[in-house]
This record gives sequence, structure tokens and C-alpha cells, in this order.
Amino acid sequence: MNPRKRFRELMAAPGMTLAPGAYDALSARIIEQQGFDVVVAGGYAAVGSMMAQPDTGQSNMRDYADHYRRICAAVSVPVYVDGDTGFGGVNNVREMVRAFEDAGVAGLFIGDQVFPPRCGYMAGKQLVPPQEMLAKLKAALDARRDPDLFIVARTDALSVEGLDGAIARAQIYMDIGVDMAKVVGADQVESFTRVKREVPGPQMANMSNANPTGMATPAQMEAVGAAMMTFPSAALFAAVGAVTRAMGSLKKTGTLEASRPSFCSLDDYYGILKLNEQKDAEQIYLDAAQETLKRMGR
Repeated sequence: MNPRKRFRELMAAPGMTLAPGAYDALSARIIEQQGFDVVVAGGYAAVGSMMAQPDTGQSNMRDYADHYRRICAAVSVPVYVDGDTGFGGVNNVREMVRAFEDAGVAGLFIGDQVFPPRCGYMAGKQLVPPQEMLAKLKAALDARRDPDLFIVARTDALSVEGLDGAIARAQIYMDIGVDMAKVVGADQVESFTRVKREVPGPQMANMSNANPTGMATPAQMEAVGAAMMTFPSAALFAAVGAVTRAMGSLKKTGTLEASRPSFCSLDDYYGILKLNEQKDAEQIYLDAAQETLKRMGR
């Protein structure tokens, strides 16, 4: 099935879909091969992996589009991505939607912070006026060429204007015609339940490693109606922890023996990369070329 149609199907289906976050194409492939139906690719993991910097607005739209293109090319499942603040005004938003759509994403969200934004769980956020956000959302909807592209309005108003203000913004954003309005920070059962009740459309829960206050469990969020739960930074934090331990051990002992039990095998690594499939494809083309030469008497 087309990944965008599949994403919409998952968002409308009963129960809740778990959606881990990838920080690059290889981690996305691993997520898919572990049996997950959706890959998330957020700015927090992208900026961390591409630039070794915090998510405070350093990267640009083209960097993101290239990053997402590589991730989408590595998997067949839907990829849901971070559109930051739209990277500027309405004309920038239009270019972003076109570029991300060309990259193959199944869905994207646009946030209502001023530029440069802050990760949703960092202090110091400022919001654009609702009128400015509505203009960006309308531009995004008009730029969408594939009607199945899932466009989400994200509001970071909870930590600035409180839950009432965040819900009011989400309701306004839904009225413009987006597919979902996400309230960042509504991570507990009580706040999420209220958002689900008062904001039309589906809702995603979020379990971010960047959240210092803790969150409800997947089972709790599924029970109150979450269609999907994202884990945007889980793979990133797992990778950083594993590499830190392995390199620390190597520096301390001069060998990798203490870390080796946690390494994947060579066969498993090549399996993730689909080396055998690549070799088989090469042979098919070589055999076809040989047959062509035979028919030509060469």
C-alpha cells in the first residue's frame, strides 16, 4: 500500500500504533525490520545526529529534506517527520511541503513557535500569533499535491499559555482543515484526555527522552484513545549510550572484548543492509547482459 494511505489507515484504525524515531537511514531500516509499521523522524534526532548540536533551530529546510529523503528511501513503511516552524513565512512553508513531499514523507507537522524554535521540552519558547500560524497552515494545505499527505499543526502553547490556551489554539488550527492538531506537553492521562475530548480529529501521544517530567505509559494512552504513540529520540539515546560505553571501554582497556557481546554480528549487519539482495540484483543484470551478447553473436 502507498505509505501515505497506510499512514492515514493507521491513524484511523482501532487501537494504538507504536512509532519509534529514527536518527538516520540505518536506524530507520532497523526499526522497520523489527516489525514496526511507522518510522518517525524528528528535528531533535536529526540535528543531534547530523550536527552534534541541540535542537535550537540551526538546520535549514534543504538539510532536512535530504535527511528525510535518505530515511524514506531506506524503508517501505510510512515516515512521519518534523517540519519545524515551516522555515520562514508562507512562501517558505510552500517550498518545505513540496520538498518533503518529493522526499517521500507520509506526514509532517508544523509548529507555532517563533524562529529559532526550541525543542518542545526546553525552556524559553515564544509563540507566533494565531493569525500567522493559520496563514502558514493554509499555505501548507494549498501546497500539498498528494491529498493523502498528512499535515499536522503542532502547538507549544501549553508551557507558555497553559492547557486552556493550547487547546484553544489547537481548535483554531483544526478549523483551517489540517488533519490533526497536536498539543506538545499533554503527556499525562488527564491532560491528554482533555485534549482528546475538546480537539476534533485523531491524537498522538509522545514519549520523548527529552521530557524531564515523565509520561504516561503506552497502555494508559491507548486506553484514553491515542491513535499513535511516538518515541522520537529512543534510537538516538540508545545509540549514544552504546557507542559511549564501547568507546569508553576501548580507551580504558585497549580492546573491545568487554563490549563485543552487545555488538551485532557481521551477518546481521549485512542482513540489515540487504547485501545479498544487492548481489543477487547484480547477478541478474550480468546474466541478462550475457544473454544479450549471445543473441547478438558476440
